[in-house]
Amino acid sequence: MTASLPIIDVSELLSGGPIDRVAEKIDRECRDTGFFRIAGHGIDLRLLDAMDHHARDFFSRPAEEKARVAMATGGSAWRGWFPVGGELTSGRPDLKEGLYVGLEHGPQHPRVRADTPLHGANRFPAEPPELGPAILAWLDQMVPLAHALMQGIAAGLGLAPDWFEQNVTSDPTVLFRIFHYPPDDAGSDAWGVAEHTDYGLLTLLAQDHSGGLQVRSGDRWIDVPADPGVIVCNIGDMLDRLTEGRYRSTPHRVRNAASTGRLSFPFFFDPSWDAVVTPVPLHDAPGAHQPAERWDGANVHAWEGRYGDYLTAKVGRVFPELFASVEKGPRA
Repeated sequence: MTASLPIIDVSELLSGGPIDRVAEKIDRECRDTGFFRIAGHGIDLRLLDAMDHHARDFFSRPAEEKARVAMATGGSAWRGWFPVGGELTSGRPDLKEGLYVGLEHGPQHPRVRADTPLHGANRFPAEPPELGPAILAWLDQMVPLAHALMQGIAAGLGLAPDWFEQNVTSDPTVLFRIFHYPPDDAGSDAWGVAEHTDYGLLTLLAQDHSGGLQVRSGDRWIDVPADPGVIVCNIGDMLDRLTEGRYRSTPHRVRNAASTGRLSFPFFFDPSWDAVVTPVPLHDAPGAHQPAERWDGANVHAWEGRYGDYLTAKVGRVFPELFASVEKGPRA
């Protein structure tokens, strides 16, 4: 495995020209660490600056004010703010607070009417009023970038560029988080977020200058440079499953070593809610890519069912009280 994460210029994916060269580079990194960084993404970084500014304003406010948009008050949509320690990783509280967001779903959306978890309206704070619009503007640019990256991944696998959109992401599950990691006590054994893998297809991460993200490479950890102009990409469990282990859903973790609060902005691009995720038609023998034993002992290749059920169970483990409130399932 590589000792650092390379930067791939993905402008060819956005230009409408040949994509074979960039697809080959993405394929190589997905087989290696499952992480890479991208430049040439075409995202207006002024949007990131604005979102960062307004998010810092929000997280600096008293807990009582932030709690007005707490996740617990948002029903089955599971959107809004949670406090430091309110999210669990492997059963332990994370040293972070956050704001959970997704694509906007109106009250007449079929899954909203059925109280389906993770569907509904976003719970943006009244103050600062600019935060909600800044987030939605960011999502508007990230969704097409994610589709373009999935085209590169498809081409790298020897598939038609639109294979994922035709078979897995025709109605993608799109979730977004803003995480605030307070300064860490040097003597603490708590992680901002402990070792984990992501659940879906592709995560696109923007971050501030603080650093703290580490990626597991064999028996060591790689520190990922903090460059707000570069987006960090990693693949999730479902792409590991789709490729029968050819692509790796790699563990990663965060500890904020800075003396100030750290902000990160992970964007999750996942299969359609009702998609049944089965292996893609690879040209080479699947047996050559059998995955090693996972860090958590789980086997994403043995799981069967709809992606929405998988995601609901996973999110339920990090927010057990919220999960208990919807455990009986959506209305028919």
